[in-house]
Amino acid sequence: MTGEFSSTWLTLREPADAAARAVELVEALRLPAGGELVIRDLGCGTGSMGRWLAPRLPGPQRWVLQDRDPALLAHAAAHLPAAAADGSPVTVETAEGDVTALTVEDLAGTSLVTCSALLDLFTTDEVAALAEVCVASGTPALFTLSVVGEVTFEPEDPLDAEVAAAFNAHQRRAVGDRRLLGPEAVGAAAEAFAKAGATVGVRPSPWRLGPGEAQLTAEWLRGWVGAAAEQRPDLRLDAYLEGRIEAAEAGRLQVTVGHQDLLAQKD
Repeated sequence: MTGEFSSTWLTLREPADAAARAVELVEALRLPAGGELVIRDLGCGTGSMGRWLAPRLPGPQRWVLQDRDPALLAHAAAHLPAAAADGSPVTVETAEGDVTALTVEDLAGTSLVTCSALLDLFTTDEVAALAEVCVASGTPALFTLSVVGEVTFEPEDPLDAEVAAAFNAHQRRAVGDRRLLGPEAVGAAAEAFAKAGATVGVRPSPWRLGPGEAQLTAEWLRGWVGAAAEQRPDLRLDAYLEGRIEAAEAGRLQVTVGHQDLLAQKD
C-alpha cells in the first residue's frame, strides 16, 4: 500500500480532525462489556485517533497501532493517553506492516478496528477484503475522515470547481496495478460491509476552516492544489494557489472540506 505522510502535516491537522469526527457513531458502538478492549488502529500515523478515542471509551484498553512507518509508530506509541474515560489504564503495542493484508487470525480477540483518513488509499478489492475480515471475525469497524470530494470556499473563485475535479481525479489515480478509490471510498466500504452482513451507519465529518485555522488551510491548499496541478498541468495554478493562501493568511477565506465517518458492526 502506498502513501507517505509527514508527522508535521499529521500534527497540524489533528485539532481539525478531532473537531470533525462524528461522536454519535462512537456512542452507537456495541463493544463487549467487562474485560480489556483491544483496539487495532490501522495506518495510525502519529496516533491522533487513539488520542481522540481512548478518552471517550470506558474500561481498560489495549491499542494495537499498525503502520508501515516505524518512526510514526514510535511517536504514536509514546503519545497515547494513559487513561480511559473512567480512569482505567490504556496500554499500547505496535505492529509494523501493510494494513491491507489483515486476516481473521490477526483480529482474533480484537474489540474494534479503526482508522482515520485512510480509506481513500484503498482499492475496491482491498476494501471488500477488509470488510469480509472484520465481519467474519465479528469485529466492529469505525473508519473516520474519509474524503468525499466536496470542497466549498467563501468567497468563491472561478477556478474552484476545476481544481476540485482535478484533485478528485488524482485521488482516483492508478498506482502501479492498484486503482485508488479516492472520494468513492466510503460508498464502496458501506456496500462491502453491508454485503458481508454488517449494519452500516455513515455520518458527515467536515473540516470547517476559518481564520483560526489559517496555517492548516494554507498547508492543505498546497497539497490540494499540488495534486490538482499534477493531474491537470494545463490549468497553470500558481496564481490561484498564491491568491488562495494570501486570502487564508489574511483571515478572508473560509473552507469546508467534506469527509464522512463510517461505523459497521453486526447486530
